[in-house]
Amino acid sequence: MDGLILLSIGLVMGLFGGLLGIGGSIVMIPALTLVYGENQHLYQASAMICNFFVAAASIAAHWRAEAFVGSVLKRLLPAAVAGIVLGVAMSNCRCFEGRNSFYLARMFGVFLVYVAAYNLWKFWSPPEPKRKPPVSERVRGFFSAGIGFLTGIGAGLLGIGAGTVSTPLQQLCLKMPLRNAMSNSAAAIVSMAWLGAIYKNATLTEHGIAVGDSIRIALWVLPAGMVGGYLGGILMHKLPKNLVRAVFTAVCIFAAYRLLTIQPSR
Repeated sequence: MDGLILLSIGLVMGLFGGLLGIGGSIVMIPALTLVYGENQHLYQASAMICNFFVAAASIAAHWRAEAFVGSVLKRLLPAAVAGIVLGVAMSNCRCFEGRNSFYLARMFGVFLVYVAAYNLWKFWSPPEPKRKPPVSERVRGFFSAGIGFLTGIGAGLLGIGAGTVSTPLQQLCLKMPLRNAMSNSAAAIVSMAWLGAIYKNATLTEHGIAVGDSIRIALWVLPAGMVGGYLGGILMHKLPKNLVRAVFTAVCIFAAYRLLTIQPSR
């Protein structure tokens, strides 16, 4: 694979990953598919490695902005770790073996249609009150754990970062401001992506793929990805909220199109 192309993919995924708290997989996986063709298990394994490091590069910016919500994270993170183990196991089911691996991409594409539609609706919905109705501690804890578990399953099943699942769910269920939800998502990626990466890469041989191929992609993508992730994390807290939402929506639409039109490898 051409190193310059992979470095470019890394920079773009890092910027979007840090800016949107999504890890960058919704950029990386469609981009690799566009350039090199469908190989979903390989790309997911490599993306999980990159997700961890790109999100870790943006954590410092979120911390300085005091954007983390600890009461949510203490329930969300353990559940996400449990969910990613189940998600990876599901991705290795026989129904996704061989040429059927493209179904994983189609599933993710369907979810991204929902995410894009939700954020487009937010553009035209009435402004949210500055003082939102309080969510009781018991309800917040229940939803936080549920969001974490679904986030982990999505990350393990589709090789994605946490943001495409946890950000809209935190907004919807916890009435979480966008920047706080994205920062929490970055923390979720760091907490669970390392485990998902180890598990997914350890099972690549079940699909006839060498672990070294996944690691080589990650090594090319990561240097620029980490730089982009750090810059993106800073920009998240400086750019206007609607601009961040617009970028997030555009990325979702592009990724959905690529993944819903993907063809099986021959």
